[in-house]
Parts: sequence; C-alpha cells; structure tokens
Amino acid sequence: MKTLDLITIGRSSVDLYGAQVGGRLEDMGSFDKYIGGSPTNIACGTARLGLKSGLITGVGDEHMGRFIREQLQCEGVDTRGVKTDPDRLTALVLLGIRDADSFPLIFYRENCADMGLTVDDIDEGFIRSARAVVATGTHLSHPRVEAATLKALKIARADGMLTALDIDYRPNLWGVAGHGDGESRFVESAAVTAKLQGTLHLFDLIVGTEEEFHIAGGTTDTIAALRAVRAVSGATLVCKRGAAGAVAFTGAIPDSLDEGEAGPGFLIEVFNVLGAGDGFMSGLLKGWLDGADWPTALKYANACGAFAVSRHGCTPAYPSWEELQFFFDRGIERPDLRHDAELEQVHWATNRSGDWSSVKTFAFDHRSQLEEMAGYTPAKGGRFKELCLDAALRVQDGRPGYGILCDNRIGRSALHRASGSGLWIGRPTELPGSRPVDFEPELGEDLGQLREWARENVVKLLVFCHPDDDDKTAKMQVARVKRLFTAARRNGLEFLLEIIPSKVGPVDDMTSAALIQTFYDAGVFPDWWKLEPFKTEAAWANATAAIERNDPRTRGIVVLGLDAPQAGLAESFALAARQPLVKGFAVGRTIFGDAARAWLDGQITDGEAVDMMAENYARLCDTWDRARDAVREETR
Repeated sequence: MKTLDLITIGRSSVDLYGAQVGGRLEDMGSFDKYIGGSPTNIACGTARLGLKSGLITGVGDEHMGRFIREQLQCEGVDTRGVKTDPDRLTALVLLGIRDADSFPLIFYRENCADMGLTVDDIDEGFIRSARAVVATGTHLSHPRVEAATLKALKIARADGMLTALDIDYRPNLWGVAGHGDGESRFVESAAVTAKLQGTLHLFDLIVGTEEEFHIAGGTTDTIAALRAVRAVSGATLVCKRGAAGAVAFTGAIPDSLDEGEAGPGFLIEVFNVLGAGDGFMSGLLKGWLDGADWPTALKYANACGAFAVSRHGCTPAYPSWEELQFFFDRGIERPDLRHDAELEQVHWATNRSGDWSSVKTFAFDHRSQLEEMAGYTPAKGGRFKELCLDAALRVQDGRPGYGILCDNRIGRSALHRASGSGLWIGRPTELPGSRPVDFEPELGEDLGQLREWARENVVKLLVFCHPDDDDKTAKMQVARVKRLFTAARRNGLEFLLEIIPSKVGPVDDMTSAALIQTFYDAGVFPDWWKLEPFKTEAAWANATAAIERNDPRTRGIVVLGLDAPQAGLAESFALAARQPLVKGFAVGRTIFGDAARAWLDGQITDGEAVDMMAENYARLCDTWDRARDAVREETR
C-alpha cells in the first residue's frame, strides 16, 4: 500500500540567513535560522501543498540535527528515512541578500552528515511505500551518496514508481568551484556532464534552469543541451527561464523554447532567489502527482516560485495549499508579496505548527495577586511558580493538549524550564492592572526584547476595555494592542488577546463581540482569544461569529476563570464547551490560590502544595473533558 506520495533524497542543512538586507555577508550582524537543502525544502514544500512527503537524508547527533528532525515533523514530513549520524555534523549554510542580483552564500559541508548516507541506509520497504522518488543532482557528486541515490532510484524503477530529478547544479559542491563561490550557478565540467548523462535515463521528469541543462547536456546552447538530454532520456523536461517562466517538453525538442508547454507567470518583486527553485519544484510535483496537465502544473510551480522570491528564507516562504488557492482567487494586489497584509495573514495562519485543538491551561502568570499575599518575597514567589510547573507537568504526564501561563518577572526559572516540555506556553506582557493597558518594562521601549523570547512562547496581553470607553482611552488601547501584535508577528511569536469588559462596565450579549470587531478593524488578528465565561448562548454566538467572520483560521478561544469556584466553573464550562471555537480554559487562582496562601505562610510543604494544585488542576481538566464529551454525545 502506498502511504506516501513522494520521497526526496539528498542534502539537508541548517540555513543561517543574514537578517540585514543590502549589505555584504561579511557585515551581517544577526541571522535567522531555518531548515534548508534542496530535497529538504522540497519535502516541506510539497507537504505544505497537501502531499504526503518523506525524506532520506542524514543529520548529526547534535542540536542542529535535532532541529532539522523536529522542523520536518512540524511540517508533516515523514522522517523515517532521516539518519542520525553519530560521527558527522549537520551541514550549515550561511546566506545573505545583497541586492536583486547578488545572494552570497557559504556551504559548510565538509564530510557532513547527509554525505554519510550509504546503500545500507536505503530501506526498500520505505522506498516502495511512496508513489515517486525525487533525487537532486548534488548527491550524484560523491561515490558513496551516489550509490545510495542510485539504489533508491533502481528500487523505484523496478516497482513501477515515478522518478524525478532536480538537477540542482552547485559547482562548488561538485568540486569545480571554490568555497567562496557558493553563489556560482554554472561552471563547465565534462566530468559532471558525463556523470549526469549516465543517470538521466532513470527519470520520468527532469527539471533545471537553462544553466543546469547546459551542464546536463554539455553545451551552453540551450536547445542543443535539451536535445542532448533527450538523446539519453525520454523524461519530460522542464526548463526554468527565470522571469520568462518555464516550459515543459514531453517529446522532441523544438527549435525554440517558446514552443514548449507553458503555464501562467506572476509579475512580482524579486527579493530573494535562494530556494526559489525548490519552491518551483514543490508546486510542479504537486501538479504532476495529482495528474494535472502541464500548464496547470507549471502554474502551481510558477506561483510557488513567486512566493519564494518575495520572502525571506526558503522553506518558511513556501505557501500552503489554502494560501495558493487564495492567491489564485484574489490575484496580485502588490508585487512585494511579503508586504501584502492579507496574504501574509493567510500564510501565517495556514502554516502554524502544532495541534492545539485542546488547550487545558494552568494559569500562574499572576504577579500583583501573588505579591500581595502574606509571606511573599521575590525568591519565594519564584520558587512557588516552580511548584506550579511541577503540578502542571504531573497532570500533563507527557500528553498533548495541556498548557501554562507563566510570567518572566517572578516565574522566570519555571518559564524557562517549561520549554521543550510539550506544554502550550503563554507569557504575559501587560503591566498588571494597567488601564489604558501598558507593558511590562522588561519588553523595552521599542518592545525589542521580544527577540529574546523562546519561539514556543505565546505573547499574551490582557486589556481591560469596554465599548463605552472614552475616545482617548479606546484609541490608546487599540494602538498599543496593534503595536504589540505587530512586534509579535515580526518575531515569529503567536499572539493571545485577553479582553475583560466586565471589570470596566456593565455587559450584555454584544459587549465582547463589539470589542472583538474593534480589534479586527484595527488590523489585529490574534492567534488566540481569551474571553470571559459568558452566561448566555447568545453572547457566545455573537462572540464566535465576530471571530469567524473576520478570521476563520484563528487558533481559537480559551475561557478564563476569574477566580470562580470549581462548581461555578463547571457550569460555565458546560456552556463554553458547546462552542467548537473554544479549545479549552486558562484558570489560575481557582487552582493555586489556597495553596499559595498556605505555602507562603509556611503551613504546607513543597510536596503538599504540588499535590493540592495538581489535584485541583486535574479536577478542572476532567470537568472540561466531561463537558466536551457531553456535547459530542448530544450531536451524535
């Protein structure tokens, strides 16, 4: 049974992309970290488009290797073929964007992990689980990885599978250009041509730029090169022509490239060509494996390439299938796609990782409430929050769907220890009790300290607001929320907006819905909403309708507790659980309040405090689960 659509094989790396644009690579002051390597990018790009993708590569037994493996899993790529090499390091690539024509890069690939692949690493059963195998030219450049690649291709051919080659010619990786020539795309080499021509008969689809067909065909005359490739291969040949688009040839090569089958192109600003070919290949494979005609497949390919050249990074730039359809339906509104706010929102929302369809959250991000308790000191406060984390981890027990809210001011050690635990982690930014809302000083005047946050932290902001706020207060609060939301997105952090109007004025069934609309009108699209537990179905219906009308791709809602007793929360959970958009709760003092007062006063031990909080948290989780189960039973 074919469980995968395709398996790519070849190089993987950690790409360190210079964050500054327009300068030399020598002058870069900071870098953004992404996964990279042509087959790795293609595996991720096709997975985003809805194909079931696998990858065969090698990574080191170290932090960067684990980063690649974890990112692949986040993208939905099957990692059974990813070898962890105990003797070699993961490949690194340093890249920069100098201008529209200059993209300096340095490959750090000396005996790297993906070059350690051998024929023994090719599992025949894994290969046969796919419909297609996609190879890239780099792994034909060394006898060891060439043998591994050829084994995979021969298994595929024997099984009647489809095979594809992205020529992916990098002269310095073939040893025909120096380390400083990573940007070079073409150097003539009879040896490379002979090596490629010895394998071209193994493919049903061969893809390359004009320069890549020059090396495959042994001549810088593009038509002659294509004919030389055709002489040894019956594959469909797809030639990429940069701004002129791409053409496909299924039979004899005509006298002009313009006579090939073509798909529509997209006139956009060229910002970054690195990784554009892998984006193009991802779209092409989607069309090819879905059985589309070549103009349609090339339309997908050209669009995915357009996304890639307009954004920073390789894999992070590639579109989801939903995003691609949105792009086709709406069209181009501005050529610099990365500055198209509507499109970028779709990109962000459809490429978030992690399944958070359930978020049962222990909120212990409280600061002023804890500081006001008898016996509090900063040291004791920090220690108590570690006990809160212990209780949360005990209830979670390695299972998905649990979370915490924890601050950095008092709970720093707990916050940092929670990273990597599998918990959903929200982190507050508001100055407690402030109205108009103000930020914790630790964020900095320009909110620049968000760049120091762990990427798994969710930016949480509590705003005490009401539709009847005076104009000055309302405008100030909206502006500050927009400012923080923008900063969160800039730093790749999800954003949770909590609104509590009941502390400001009287509320009715439209109060929260009106506030939600106000923030959307200002261009704020929270990944999460944290809302009060409404008392009527009408209030829930109005609030959820406002969210879904403006952002059908939101992560969802968590319900706050407001220090309500367990019995009161059970009642509000029963109503909230009826709303599909509500993913769980975020409750704090109901869980930790009694334990905090007793522990700070020295009446109970650490263990007793953890026991008490774990019991309260577990009981609330059970109450929520039972409320959700009851709704499922009703709808069967």
